[in-house]
Amino acid sequence: MTGIREIAIEAGVSPATVSRVIRNPELVSKERRQRVQAVIDRTGYTPNSLGVSLRKAKTNRLVAIIPDAISAFNYPVIRAMESIALENGYSLLLGDTQEMETRERSFAAMVSSRQADGILLFCPRLPFDVEPSIPLANQLPPMVNACELVPVNGLPQVNIDNRAAARDGVEYLLSLGHTRIGVIAGNLKSPSTKDRLAGYKDALRQAGLAIDEQCIDVGDYGLEKSEQATRRLMKQPQPPTAIFAFSDEMAMACIATLCKSGYRVPDDISVLGFDNISYANYCNPSLTTIAQPMSDIGRVCMELLLPQLRGEPMVAQNIVLDHTLIIRESTGPVKT
Repeated sequence: MTGIREIAIEAGVSPATVSRVIRNPELVSKERRQRVQAVIDRTGYTPNSLGVSLRKAKTNRLVAIIPDAISAFNYPVIRAMESIALENGYSLLLGDTQEMETRERSFAAMVSSRQADGILLFCPRLPFDVEPSIPLANQLPPMVNACELVPVNGLPQVNIDNRAAARDGVEYLLSLGHTRIGVIAGNLKSPSTKDRLAGYKDALRQAGLAIDEQCIDVGDYGLEKSEQATRRLMKQPQPPTAIFAFSDEMAMACIATLCKSGYRVPDDISVLGFDNISYANYCNPSLTTIAQPMSDIGRVCMELLLPQLRGEPMVAQNIVLDHTLIIRESTGPVKT
């Protein structure tokens, strides 16, 4: 299949020059432009429709590509994005991927098929094939990446410092006298999970404590798996005196499991969550958690996307928003 790289080789120019001939021919000398165009005409190559021409074919729709569109964390993010989208004449379509790459690409293809104008990406994979030698902004539609960050340079991205947030939470548990702290982690392939796990280990090392891998279990952001992880942690010969769950929903499943098993929270064991979803203040006991600014995440995503929708170039940015430790009733001093 003929692509930009093959065109460049045959025309004796760089892939970037081919890209400029397609998108900004006035920036290329007449001689080079003619050479490239001759190869394009001969091969019948059709440029990727995600380029400039696509940006001019407005649908006034945006697509948010999200691993779990109905999670309590994502709801405030989506609501904030939708509010700003509507204010600016756009409707917001939700693409619930269930962490499947095929679905991510299918929803992203809505832009190339002119069903949407831009993408709000909450997945850790770029749903397009790109040529590394060409600037990312020349190959992608308007797009912002948030929360689960894609490891490529050039995208505007919005997140919190997950590593620092987890470290702050564990340091708080350490300040209460807990030295054996269990973890219920999310998906181990998730960038946010990796960062939170690193922050947990940072705090233990800084306190002079060894890392016990038996204290780390996986709930995969699911309620049933979090229940199972809680039971495994508490069956250890030396069970933890505190558990740090990487989401509030997993923390609530953890608390429910502990209570069913006869433990008192926080008298017997403390539980720390992550996110500060709306239910965190209303469970029993109310949940100590690390708050993410969910509405601000959605707002900033739209603020970065709107200029692109107006035709301005994509600009690489990494916006890091503040996190906050919210202390409630689910944590207390270690039992002596």
